[in-house]
Amino acid sequence: MNTKIDPWNSSNITDYSKLFEEFGISPFENLLPEVPCPHKYMSRKVIFGHRDYEQIVEAMRTGAPFSVMDGFMPSGKVHLGHKMVMDQIIWHQERGASAFVGIADREAFSVRGFSWQKCSEIGVEEYILSLIALGFKPDGLIYFQSGCNSVKDLAFELGVKVNFSELGAIYGFSGETNLSHMLSVTTQAADILQPQLEEFGGTKPVVIPVGPDQDPHIRLTRGLAGKMNMFRVEEREDAKIGRKYLSIRGKSAYKEALKELNTRIPCKIKLYEEHLDVLEVPDFSLLEKFGSEISQRDRRKYYLNKIEEVSVFINEISPYTFIYYEKHLVQKQISKLFRRLLNEIVSEVATEFGGYAFIPPASTYHLFMSGLQGGKMSSSVPDSYIALTDDPKEGAKKVKKAKTGGCVTLEEQKKKGGNPEECSVFELMLFHLLEDDNELLEVKQECISGTRICGSCKQLAAEKIYELLKDHWEKRELAREHLDEYNIIYKN
Repeated sequence: MNTKIDPWNSSNITDYSKLFEEFGISPFENLLPEVPCPHKYMSRKVIFGHRDYEQIVEAMRTGAPFSVMDGFMPSGKVHLGHKMVMDQIIWHQERGASAFVGIADREAFSVRGFSWQKCSEIGVEEYILSLIALGFKPDGLIYFQSGCNSVKDLAFELGVKVNFSELGAIYGFSGETNLSHMLSVTTQAADILQPQLEEFGGTKPVVIPVGPDQDPHIRLTRGLAGKMNMFRVEEREDAKIGRKYLSIRGKSAYKEALKELNTRIPCKIKLYEEHLDVLEVPDFSLLEKFGSEISQRDRRKYYLNKIEEVSVFINEISPYTFIYYEKHLVQKQISKLFRRLLNEIVSEVATEFGGYAFIPPASTYHLFMSGLQGGKMSSSVPDSYIALTDDPKEGAKKVKKAKTGGCVTLEEQKKKGGNPEECSVFELMLFHLLEDDNELLEVKQECISGTRICGSCKQLAAEKIYELLKDHWEKRELAREHLDEYNIIYKN
């Protein structure tokens, strides 16, 4: 049975592992060792999956440009679920990402039927103030979709590359779906691709931190990115020689752009001949007929030096010392670096000739927070969630009424222990309230062993949530005084 994912209604996902098979999401834990100073959501496996996050890791390690982008539909209270996304935006911003946050008022208008004024009020009072209070820096861009011309223009262009059949397959749209709802989808794709527009620094990796219910937007945008590009760098295979090589395609490119591209492909990439036949590296011969002009020298030099380093390594190792796995790794490294080099060049040429060179967006996927009373969190049930704008005392009361993973009686709890995996109070500690991993582990172990009762956990969590909300209220008021220092685009 296929997993149903709906961006506008609460998705009932109980088996996250199915997302790996059905939608091609990769497990994050395999990439975790490569992430420098990972966020607690990563190390605690709250972030469980990703698409192409390797490119973001590489950008953080090398200091290359990259962006983080996300959006919020202004349709209700900002709660701890939204805080999870905001935390990740801010974490990436602190690690060098240019940050973009869209207030999806077009979506709220078309899907929820909210007035523009209500969208504006909720957008500022709930989402923007909380985002800034949590640590968003002034150098990022915050904008309402209805006021951002670059998003609206790009959304119109993207509409040429998508049809109703595709939207129906991805979102389940039918003849009853209004046209504005469908347009809001291309607007969100434009939100995601906007950081790569020339006015924002051009082509670069972009990561979108989301819950799995938002994956349809990611899949649509990744497909549109390729359709919009002037050129494509593709891996092809020559069956006659049994070797893969990289090919550049540009069916819609101007002849002048193709001619300029050929002058910029570098020919001075020397690879040592010895042992290359053992490794089956990509075919580099296609470069020999092109000129050697290279622009953006510093960035190109990085890739060329890396290719050279791998080549030296190949030359110094005897063929018989390689095992199949090592051969595959070295071949993959050379191919990846060379492909990155070609992508740099085609991106530059496409931009100069008025075309696009989007990199398909990367994404991370985090677990849903469950409702405080068990089951799904619902905006229509205030006791099922804690809003960042809740009174601190009310927030603490909600925690004390929350469902736990404990047994019915104290005697049974001490004998059998509790189940933190099904406890909304422990979930609050895991996601938001305990920064110390050792303290979190101690709470978990004591719960399982039966030496810790639910009342003590509720008391601890209630105190922590009170402190969090009180601090957040104070920082929100401070943020209100400094709103004019931030780059915010409001509705026209």
